[in-house]
Amino acid sequence: MDGNLSPAAIFSVVLLTVVLSSSTAFLEPYDLLYDNAVQAFYNNDYSNVVSYMEGALSSYREVRSTKVRCRLRCQEQHPFDETFSDLRFPDVVLRRAACMNTCIEEKLGSQSVHKVSEDVVQDFHRRIPYNYLQLAYQKLKQPDKAAAAAHTYFQANPEHVEMGQNLEQYKDLQGVNEDHFVDREARPHQRSFAAAVRLYDKGDQEEAIALFEKALVEYYKADSECRALCQWPQRFESHDYLRYRYSLYEVVSDHFTQVLHCEHECIRDLATRPGRLSPMENFLPLHYDYLQFAYFNMDRLDEALQCALTYLLFHEGEESMSDNVDYYREELGHDGKPREEAAWYLRRHKQELELLLIGSKTMGVDFTEGNYWSSTGRREDSNRIPSGTDGWMEYVPISEKKNVTVAAPQQLKEGGPLVYDSVQLVQNSAALNGTQRVLLDHVISEEECSDLRHLAHAVTMAGDGYRGRMSPHTPNEKFEGATVLKTLQYGYEGRVPMRSARLFYDISERARQIIESYFLLNSTLHFSYTHLVCRTAITGQQDHRNDLSHPIHADNCLLDPEANECWKEPPAYTYRDYSALLYLNGDFEGGEFIFTEMDAKTVTASVKPKCGRMVGFSSGGENPHGVKAVTSGQRCAVALWFTLDPLFRELERLQADEVIQALDTQSVWGQGLNINPKDEL
Repeated sequence: MDGNLSPAAIFSVVLLTVVLSSSTAFLEPYDLLYDNAVQAFYNNDYSNVVSYMEGALSSYREVRSTKVRCRLRCQEQHPFDETFSDLRFPDVVLRRAACMNTCIEEKLGSQSVHKVSEDVVQDFHRRIPYNYLQLAYQKLKQPDKAAAAAHTYFQANPEHVEMGQNLEQYKDLQGVNEDHFVDREARPHQRSFAAAVRLYDKGDQEEAIALFEKALVEYYKADSECRALCQWPQRFESHDYLRYRYSLYEVVSDHFTQVLHCEHECIRDLATRPGRLSPMENFLPLHYDYLQFAYFNMDRLDEALQCALTYLLFHEGEESMSDNVDYYREELGHDGKPREEAAWYLRRHKQELELLLIGSKTMGVDFTEGNYWSSTGRREDSNRIPSGTDGWMEYVPISEKKNVTVAAPQQLKEGGPLVYDSVQLVQNSAALNGTQRVLLDHVISEEECSDLRHLAHAVTMAGDGYRGRMSPHTPNEKFEGATVLKTLQYGYEGRVPMRSARLFYDISERARQIIESYFLLNSTLHFSYTHLVCRTAITGQQDHRNDLSHPIHADNCLLDPEANECWKEPPAYTYRDYSALLYLNGDFEGGEFIFTEMDAKTVTASVKPKCGRMVGFSSGGENPHGVKAVTSGQRCAVALWFTLDPLFRELERLQADEVIQALDTQSVWGQGLNINPKDEL
């Protein structure tokens, strides 16, 4: 397809632009535009990919800014005054809510009640639209726009090694220069701060000061917007909605408590760069630290004293800054005052904690008051979480978060019996350059591989396990999957041979026994999730492809390559302890399984799939792994995750056990079969 837009496409772009600019009331929901763009991508209609996807991004931004404007306006109209009381509390919250609903409905029309799925929201947070855009612009021969889209995506997905390689290729293309590599989603306060630091390091103090001051203005604006976005319905993770029978006061209190926790998280959010899990250490106070020394170098001691005093608002009594303050006072012959914007900011935080204490009374939650900013910068107890200043903001979260570096399991052992005579050890941990790793062959036979592949073709569904998303990891492949219970249901209905459905159940149990035995585990290994999966290369989308079939990750923690950490916290499946992949074929191109270092770049071992081969490993940060692109054909496997905690056993597996037990008690399977796997669903 050439790079020229058709008249129809041009008209659609112009029309979309007019619609978006004329009135937000006529905005088309961004999730529908996004879906249209994805469908156009799979139809190789790259002009419409650009049209719909750019429209989706524009709609997303407009909806967000409208909500911010409305919520800030309603907060001004309905403030919590100085004489705040328990009786006044629910009245203000309800008036704000009514005001915001009315304002947003007036501005957005039907979009105000349109609910976007969490999956789509997460795609936009992860900048997935820009992956589609860079591929579409590449096909349309617009390398400058492709470079911008690729750069934007890569900023939020730095572990995506192949996108980094794409960027290097764009740099060599004619018509592409350094100015084209822009982050279209850059956060102004972070961009200004980074630029200011570069100027500071170069010794350009005057320009650095201007940018640090600009960054502060942008930070406080972003903070207000982030907090405004918290003023919306909250999710109560621990509540049973069907049995939720609290009074109006308690409902409002619960809601407002959640809002305040959301607002506290803004500190962490504003200090965290896209694609990173760890916030920049001491982010906001660091602005004033840089400024006090830059002003000192410019012989502007009044401003230097003011910034030093401001820094001490966050870290009272910090020794080196206190020495600076004493020096400035002595040189100037007078004292100074901290900057008002920071003092107001901290006063607001104090008020939030007071409100949090009031709002939590009816829930029986004990919030321990303490300083917002400690001078240590270290986690000192279980109630302190990492924030924009490396955990210096203290409060008790609803569900305690624990950020820990993931280590390999204690008392590591391996080399136990392989249980089955046919199974052959190919490589152990040492040969695979890691810990708690094993590669085995002949776990299943060629005939069993063939049966399971035929089963996969009959029972797997696109996007199974990923809420129907056909291409959850890369737009260049189709992902299909099925669970054990689903295959048994198909067997009962006669849609697949019951023998094949039973085989899937049996070989997954075989794999569990092997992993448990080889790693010499002292307790039972339970199924956490079992999935028959196939990845298929999409024809026509493999030219110059450099992405991964499955990005580098760990199975029970959130991999943070830049910090060289793996954070064992939700949304990771923190209860998973061991993982295994049993391959069903090797007649495809690409698709190698790889282990990497924590940097998600350095490959330590590579495994070429083939029938009967199984790779097993512990699920933590000691074993980052991924899958190289499948560029031709279809790659099928049985993916297995295990847990040592019986509380996290796979529910569908337990239901499948009951089905198998019922089958085994029948003297003749075809007669008197009283179980229905569909009931188990």
